[in-house]
Amino acid sequence: MSLKKMTMRQKEVMLAYGMLIPPVTIVFLIVLFPVLADIWISFKDIQLADLRAPTPSVSERVSEDPQNGTVTVLYRLRNRSSRGAVEDIVLRDTVPAGLSARDVPQFCEIDEDAITCSYEIWPPRFREDISILFDATPEFFASGINPRDSETTTTGHSVNALLDFNFTLDNFRKVFSQREFWKSVRITVIYTVFGTIGAIALGLFAALLMNTSFRGRAVIRGLLLFPFVAPVIAVAFTWVFFLDPFSGVLNMLLVRYELVEAPINFLGTRVMPIELFGFVVQFPVALATVIAFEAWRYFPLSFLFILARLQALPSDIYEAADIDGASPIQKFRFVTMPQLVGILSILFMLRFIWTFNKFDDIFLMTGGNAGTRTLTVGVYDQAFALSNLGAGAAVSVVIFFMLAIFMVFYFIFMPKGEML
Repeated sequence: MSLKKMTMRQKEVMLAYGMLIPPVTIVFLIVLFPVLADIWISFKDIQLADLRAPTPSVSERVSEDPQNGTVTVLYRLRNRSSRGAVEDIVLRDTVPAGLSARDVPQFCEIDEDAITCSYEIWPPRFREDISILFDATPEFFASGINPRDSETTTTGHSVNALLDFNFTLDNFRKVFSQREFWKSVRITVIYTVFGTIGAIALGLFAALLMNTSFRGRAVIRGLLLFPFVAPVIAVAFTWVFFLDPFSGVLNMLLVRYELVEAPINFLGTRVMPIELFGFVVQFPVALATVIAFEAWRYFPLSFLFILARLQALPSDIYEAADIDGASPIQKFRFVTMPQLVGILSILFMLRFIWTFNKFDDIFLMTGGNAGTRTLTVGVYDQAFALSNLGAGAAVSVVIFFMLAIFMVFYFIFMPKGEML
């Protein structure tokens, strides 16, 4: 159908689809493509070194013997890849004037001014040396020519391990069979739930305080944003110094006022027995510390959202509550909280996803030690510390599907009322 014969509605539909192409392309490139690439890598048995395709490597050494009139050229052939082969390799080098080869090695041909060596395949970790003895004329030694001055070229092709179609489930079998993985899942869930609830609770408390009018409110409101806007590396190392068991301010105060008998290594102690209501419980000190840091660092975001919602609430509902004789607690429970359910649910979803994917806070403070090894730290350990890129991608795929399941349950059970 030609453009002239189309109705106005059809033209509008075509224009709408055309305008969708750029954003859909951007979303695919920024969001979907990395996810699909991660899933692809998770089904491949590759190491970090396999990101670079195998290439032939040749080094040349020359030794001259003017007394016997000979020159020896040694070519050291290498395939440094431990997993991939290189095929159809061709080595080419120039033979300077005044040199004539006594013998021709296997796989090589020598004409007047060039040497060519051809190989069908170099298997992984291939190593071979080719030594060629040349007779040299006196003019060659007098000229000062060095055979190494000529450029040695090597060509060949190989298949990048990322692009072949060899897939395996070994990465997922390895991940799910590790006891440490299931510990990381438990720690990640605890860290995410309590970090999210802590950040929202602190944000709610700060928003309720800042919703009242008092002198200096603007200054305090700006200071409350400091944890969120400050560089993470700066605040993380500030906390590390503050909690240091030897020179930290917190331990000094606890010991001085006899609240503890000895300094506590907040970031290095996995568990510590604490008596609570007559029972001795094993308290996860390091995990609780990083949760407290998570809640402190990200409560300003919740604070801003909740304060904006509080300031948008109509004042007449509070006036009606005052007329009915409602106490402050009753007004908070029956008036304020129902109006905040929507924004709190949105904040819980966003903070849950961001905290579940958090890596830098824990890595900077504990490195994943002392019972704080979350799934994201496991991705780093597998992919970079152990150089197992496939296993690291498998863990990240597990994280993706766990968050996808969370999103499904969230949209099923989320409040159906007002969202903002």
